[in-house]
Amino acid sequence: MNDGSIDYGAVFQALPGMVALLTPELVYADVNEEFCTMSGRKRQDLVGRYLFDVFPDNPNDSGASGMRNLAASLQRVIATGERDAMALQRYDVENPDRPGEWEERYWSPVNAPAFGPDGKVTLLVHRVEEVTELIKARGGPSGSRARVLEAELYTRARELQEVNERLRQAHAREREVALALQEAMLPARRQVGHYDAAVRYRPAVGALNVCGDWYDLVDLVGGHRIGVAVGDVVGHGLEAAGVMGQLRSALSAASRVAEGPGEALNVLGRYAHVVDGAESATAVTTFIDFDEHTITYSSAGHPPPVLVHADGRIEFLDQATDPPLDARPDPIPRPQACARYTVGATLVLYTDGLIERRREDIDTGLARLADALARHRTEDPERLADSVLLELLPPGGATDDTALVIVRL
Repeated sequence: MNDGSIDYGAVFQALPGMVALLTPELVYADVNEEFCTMSGRKRQDLVGRYLFDVFPDNPNDSGASGMRNLAASLQRVIATGERDAMALQRYDVENPDRPGEWEERYWSPVNAPAFGPDGKVTLLVHRVEEVTELIKARGGPSGSRARVLEAELYTRARELQEVNERLRQAHAREREVALALQEAMLPARRQVGHYDAAVRYRPAVGALNVCGDWYDLVDLVGGHRIGVAVGDVVGHGLEAAGVMGQLRSALSAASRVAEGPGEALNVLGRYAHVVDGAESATAVTTFIDFDEHTITYSSAGHPPPVLVHADGRIEFLDQATDPPLDARPDPIPRPQACARYTVGATLVLYTDGLIERRREDIDTGLARLADALARHRTEDPERLADSVLLELLPPGGATDDTALVIVRL
């Protein structure tokens, strides 16, 4: 059947179960026929009205929490772009024919996002199944097994929701502290201001993989030279932020006294063996010599830096790649390689959150990065950094941290 011949409006109205479409402002955009039937409202009483003006909490129930729980679920969908299945809810409804008379009702809601062309949440699909009859087990004596089961089921659902909410709040606090610690330990923009460089850090969306990425820029001894590095610690939260700080500081110190980036990573690898949480950490460091117009580099399991030549040619610096920092029980000297550049070239270091996507080959992400850098190469580092992040990161944010350093040579 041709898609053009399908009346999706009719399909929506015929959907089994109660289904409503809400705007991100929680205003009813549409409802299906069963929603009207089961809620006891007419379509004109719903569409265009604010959700909680139509269905407020029962004012006679001091413990009513349905409105607060539903609002929190819908806001999570807007913030994360992910479906949210709620625990069983008691949410009393005022009888539309007898104002002031409230009916005890139980619901099983699921909320899901609908996205626009720009990838942003434009509508919320609110599907509800009423389970009042099941919970109340009408017709059974008050002391029956059905009534006991009703109370047990509702109590457990409430407990589960309360535990989930406490976990969300605890994670939010840890995330906030971890990000503050991360920000305190990474070089501030003003600290890299005397370089023609831009730095960016974007934390992951949601609970996973936040605060493990880092970057650093340091002045090196002898001539006009600087060291530029990025790294990635496996893990998230406060532990990852602490490990990140230790590794960044150790590499910064090693770079100032090492003969080259290979030796600096060799020292860092030995140190990583005695740092809990540094397992499988990766890093890449580059020594830029502005007098000789050379970049010496070494990588410990990290995606390759990109050298954007002044003529637009893209070169991945992948000739000195070694396993992650703690991969060898008895570390051997790490390799390093050298690339030459002309004035006006650009060096780009990044972490894998910029290029990796689920179910996608990493070469696809590298090609996407190369294309963006080639097209925007004439922009200054600050604008170039913003352009690259805008094009490569998903509209709703990535599921992994992203660190990015851009240096104009």
